[in-house]
Amino acid sequence: MTATINLDSSLPVWSGIPFIGLLLSLALLPLFAPRFWKKNYYYVVAAWALVLALPFLWYFGQSAGHEIARMVLLDYLPFMILLLSLFAVASGIYVEGALKGTPFTNVIMLFIGTVIASWIGTTGASMLLIRPMIRTNARRKNKTHIIIFFIFLVSNIGGSLTPLGDPPLFLGFLRGVPFFWTFSLLPVTAFISGLCLTIFFILDTFYYRLEKHHLPHLEESHLDAGLRLRGGHNFIYLGGIIAAVLFSGIADLGEAVFMGVALPVQDIIRDFILLALTALSMATTAKKIRAANQFCWHPMLEVAIVFAAIFVTILPVLAMLRAGRDGHLAFITNAAQAPWHYFWITGLLSSFLDNAPTYLTFLTTALGNFLNGLPEHEAVLKLISGHPVILQAISAGAVFMGANTYIGNAPNFMVRAIAEESGVKMPSFFGYMAWSLFILVPLFILATLVFFA
Repeated sequence: MTATINLDSSLPVWSGIPFIGLLLSLALLPLFAPRFWKKNYYYVVAAWALVLALPFLWYFGQSAGHEIARMVLLDYLPFMILLLSLFAVASGIYVEGALKGTPFTNVIMLFIGTVIASWIGTTGASMLLIRPMIRTNARRKNKTHIIIFFIFLVSNIGGSLTPLGDPPLFLGFLRGVPFFWTFSLLPVTAFISGLCLTIFFILDTFYYRLEKHHLPHLEESHLDAGLRLRGGHNFIYLGGIIAAVLFSGIADLGEAVFMGVALPVQDIIRDFILLALTALSMATTAKKIRAANQFCWHPMLEVAIVFAAIFVTILPVLAMLRAGRDGHLAFITNAAQAPWHYFWITGLLSSFLDNAPTYLTFLTTALGNFLNGLPEHEAVLKLISGHPVILQAISAGAVFMGANTYIGNAPNFMVRAIAEESGVKMPSFFGYMAWSLFILVPLFILATLVFFA
């Protein structure tokens, strides 16, 4: 086989089975077989990847090899390097101390977390602020709702404004979406965040007034113990990460070919800068600061293994979707037409599957639907110029609705685990969904009517 074979129209529908099987494993096994998953997740994801990769390489030969190399070099490695740098640098910052757990204090902390999530990532913002939030409300009797709204806003909705905020948007950036284009989501982000913060303030005020007799002297001062920032020099490294990603989106230094894949030189430089900043953060941050943040490499290792399998198994699905109405997944392309279709289909799947591959799937669906046959980078720019609301709907659905379940976005489970370790009683999987059903879903319906109808 040659590298010029048209895989888009050649792949059968059943070639997407490993991708579906992997996503179902990721969604269901941690819930129903947690011990098995914890001990064997790397075997499970590797098995699904091999089920796809081996027949794919055997049948399509060089064409398949080129597609896998292209996915690894252009998407997977840059994606993992960015996550690694944000994870390492953000974990070197520790906020010590606490404020009084009043509704005003809590809403300000949630607002700050929502704002910074787009710049240091939802994972970085969650890890930076969840422990101060818990300490601030240590004397509160009712605090489950505080953590739930923290997941809604800081771990999900707040990451919608830059490619640094949430993995789906960075994948879009790698596919040609300009860095600052995602600021076009500011109106819908401000709309949902503002309503969510308002609901939280009303609910937290209700609980606060109920329990005031359990909290003597609460109103004397907002200050409980002075806040101190440890490892603040890591903000310089965060600035370097932002600058490096911006540089790669603005500069055009030509291409370098490696393994038959044309790599933009500015992207190579960006990735080396991110790795250097990661190394600097690790070398210059005191170990006790990372220990206070309970830092370890296991979460990054798990993400690296899982996403390696996701990026391999998603290849046939993306290829079939690129073919649009000519591909074997034309029924998906035909079903997604209006912006609100993309918002809800992308969002609902992102609630139960990982939102990064879901975003990539429906970005490709939109390209196949509206701009079938054009080179990907050119098609993305034409989609933005001709159908901007479609991409806004896909982006908002992937980022916002990751908050609907514990498994919609990686920080959700991390925040829940930290809260439970700190003695906060968190709802079950379906108990959490009841909160999102009654609070978030009505907000998403309103956003649909205002922005995507």
